[in-house]
Amino acid sequence: MPQDDPTVNPRTLLNELFQCAIERADPAQHLARYLPTPPTGQVCVVGAGKAAAAMAAALEHAWPGPIAGLVLVPYGHAVPCRQIQVIEAGHPVPDAAGMSGARRILTLAQGLGTSDLLLCLLSGGGSALLTLPLPGLSLAEKQTLTRQLLASGATISEINTVRKHLSAIKGGRLATAAYPAASHSLLVSDVPGDDPAVIASGPTTADPTTRTQAQQIIAHFALNLPPPIAAVLASETAESPKPGADALSRSDTCIIASPKEVLAAAAALARAQGFVVINLGDRVEGPARQVARDQARKLRELINGRTDSAPVLILSGGETTVEVKGRGCGGRNLEYLLALALELRSLPDTWAIACDTDGIDGCSQAAGAILTPDTLARADSAGLDASACLADNDAGGFFQRLGDTVITGPTRTNVNDFRAIACFVPTG
Repeated sequence: MPQDDPTVNPRTLLNELFQCAIERADPAQHLARYLPTPPTGQVCVVGAGKAAAAMAAALEHAWPGPIAGLVLVPYGHAVPCRQIQVIEAGHPVPDAAGMSGARRILTLAQGLGTSDLLLCLLSGGGSALLTLPLPGLSLAEKQTLTRQLLASGATISEINTVRKHLSAIKGGRLATAAYPAASHSLLVSDVPGDDPAVIASGPTTADPTTRTQAQQIIAHFALNLPPPIAAVLASETAESPKPGADALSRSDTCIIASPKEVLAAAAALARAQGFVVINLGDRVEGPARQVARDQARKLRELINGRTDSAPVLILSGGETTVEVKGRGCGGRNLEYLLALALELRSLPDTWAIACDTDGIDGCSQAAGAILTPDTLARADSAGLDASACLADNDAGGFFQRLGDTVITGPTRTNVNDFRAIACFVPTG
């Protein structure tokens, strides 16, 4: 598929690959096949995350009997449901609406009996939404810590390790509250490796991490803790239910959509378009700028080491991190893409897309952006200093001024980041 083929539009192709990923992660396409056997008692539906309302709507369509309950979603992520209440709340910084909703969810779980079922719909974003501080902690203190964690460069696993040890509902505590009722959780994974204990901070899953690890993470990133948080972490109150706990013996989980499946679907579409696809997998983590450097080097090695003329596509998922020091606007995908532009400055005929599959990248209003072969040239003409924008964490402003942002609005799913680099440079 040569670049001068008039049927090939790289920008359109990259958008189609991203759309393919979103469709593969649509809960409505997959939820029904993972439903448990209805119990003899009542079904209580609870949930939280960016996909929770879409999952609730799919559940209402597929479940054979009456259901009731509530789910929490970020503002703008609601969809109409008939039987399940949808509450919008703050994300990524929690707010009072989320705390009130989380308290109601915990109360619902506590009212169940042996013949009942707690059916949980969980996805990325659930950690911020399910905010119910342990006794002795306030919402304001949790908000302060959350802002620091988000700006620190910590991974999602590290952030959720801390969250689980300050929560009355995360880290297996929700399923513990429901016991002896059974708990069955349907998960849309947004974490590398699909660990149920990390997705939405694992409210129905045993927590293998410890409060000591949470303290070590806080120390590593030199966070300025409010004194009440430090006091709680120093007490046994902060310890979460561990594997083997009797109260978690009737809790199970099922992944209904994952980053790995999304990348496989996009890879199949790209191969059908004539690309040689290199899938780096769904566990790519690390600072966004370093990931950009690594993948630029990988692309150059591929180009120099091959003898055919087929275009090359590098796919990757996972979740990068950004240490926020500047005053700009953006997110990890936008930052990765701007760093990639600088790394590929001398490589022609190369395009890329980097987007968050939830439709919102960081503090921007975009899912991400598209990199074109002339991105830096157009930036120079517009008076944009790419290096300065990167230093100021303003990749969002950079790509917005060039008109290269990808705007989807909330997709109501979340399987983490989607990155694709397409290179049409003749190989050999």
